[in-house]
Amino acid sequence: MVNKGERVPATETEWRETLTDDQYEILREAGTERPFSSALLDVDEDGTFRCAGCGTVLFSTDEKFDSGTGWPSFWEPADEASVATEPDHGLLGTRTEVLCATCDGHLGHVFEDGPDPTGLRYCINGDALTFEPTEE
Repeated sequence: MVNKGERVPATETEWRETLTDDQYEILREAGTERPFSSALLDVDEDGTFRCAGCGTVLFSTDEKFDSGTGWPSFWEPADEASVATEPDHGLLGTRTEVLCATCDGHLGHVFEDGPDPTGLRYCINGDALTFEPTEE
């Protein structure tokens, strides 16, 4: 895990040494995991979800909900500054891609069909995340 202010891997070789094959495909090549395949899908204990590439805190279980889509879903990031978005013009039309603001890793997409209070659904690949339970 990279701490705030530390350098993140920069070369393809460094990323391949740091990430698993699945994490690399998603974070560095904008891949997508199979729906309902993530161990993080059913996590509901208190904690935070971090970028698997650099360790930045991205989401919290406080904002997690079951969207029924097969991917971990959140109605907002833990900190708006931790994620970036950009248009994704792909085979499925134009969507909004979600990236880690620290390492530019592909996380998933955000849609405007989520619950209140934001109406957003951050549909995130579980392999792009790690989970850190809250210590009691």
